[in-house]
Amino acid sequence: MKRTVVGLVTAAVAVLGLTACGGSSNPLSSGSPPSSGASGGSITIGSGNFAESRLLAEVYAAALTAKGVTVTKHLNIGSREVYFPALKDGSIDLIPDYSGTLLQYLNKSATQVTSDEVYTALKQTLPTGLSALDQAAAQDKDAIVVTKATADQYHLKSITDIAPVCSKLTFGGPPELQTRPDGLPGFKSHYNCVFGSFKALDAGGPLTVAALKNGNVQAADIFTTDSSIPTNGWIILDDPKNNFAAQNVVPIINTSKDNATVSAALNAVQAKLDTATLAQLDATLAGPSHPDAATVAEN
Repeated sequence: MKRTVVGLVTAAVAVLGLTACGGSSNPLSSGSPPSSGASGGSITIGSGNFAESRLLAEVYAAALTAKGVTVTKHLNIGSREVYFPALKDGSIDLIPDYSGTLLQYLNKSATQVTSDEVYTALKQTLPTGLSALDQAAAQDKDAIVVTKATADQYHLKSITDIAPVCSKLTFGGPPELQTRPDGLPGFKSHYNCVFGSFKALDAGGPLTVAALKNGNVQAADIFTTDSSIPTNGWIILDDPKNNFAAQNVVPIINTSKDNATVSAALNAVQAKLDTATLAQLDATLAGPSHPDAATVAEN
C-alpha cells in the first residue's frame, strides 16, 4: 500500500499484516516479545478483539518502536468491558479506542455527540491515571446496516424509517449492545425502535457479516469503515438523532507511561490518520488473499 498512515515511519504499514489479524486466546497471559528500543522507555500495547483495533495497535507499535520505545503487544484481548479494566490495572499501558463509545462506557448519561464535545468530555471523565492523547480525524462509527433488498422492501434510509418495522426484524451485533446506551436501549429511547429479536454475534466481524448476508438477521451493527458494506452493496441507515456519537480514534494511555517521545510519536500518527486512510487499510487487511505484512507493504 503506497498511502501510509505514519509519515514518520515507513515501517508502520509494513507490520499491518499477520500480527494484526491474530491474537492469543489469553492475550494477557502471554504476548509477542518486546521490540528492542533505545531510549524511549517501554510500553505494553493492547487491542480489542476485532481487526481494526489490532491494526491500529500495530500502527502505534511501529511508530513507537521507530522512536526507540520498547514495545510489547497483547492483542485481541476482548471487548471494552474486558480490555479497559486491563488498562486500569496496568496489565496493558496503551490501547486504541473510539471517543464516543468510550465516553458512554464511562458515563452512561453522557449527551455529547460532536467530535470536539465528546473528546473534551472524555478527557474530563477518564479515571485518574489514564490520559487521552490527540484524537485523529478518522472515525469508525457503529451503524445499523441493512441489505439493499431490505432497504427497498421497507423504504429505508434512516433509523427513523426502520422504527415502524423493527418488531418484524432480527438485529445482530456483539452481546454488549444489549445494554450499551447506544445499543438496544438507545434505539428504543431515540427512535422507539424495538427489534423483534436480537442475535448475539461479534463486533462487526465475520459472524455479523455472514448473518446479514445469509438472512439470519435483517439488520446488523457494522462499523462504517468496514469493506463488506460497499462490497455487498449494503445500506448504512442515517442516524439523524445521533444515537451513535462521534467515534474518533484516540489512544488511551497510562499516564505514567506517557512521555515526550511517546506522545510525539503517537500524535504524529493521529495527525495523519483520516477516515479514508483507515478504510483503505481495513480493506487491504480484509482482502481475499489475507495479506501478510510483506504483501501489505508491497502493495
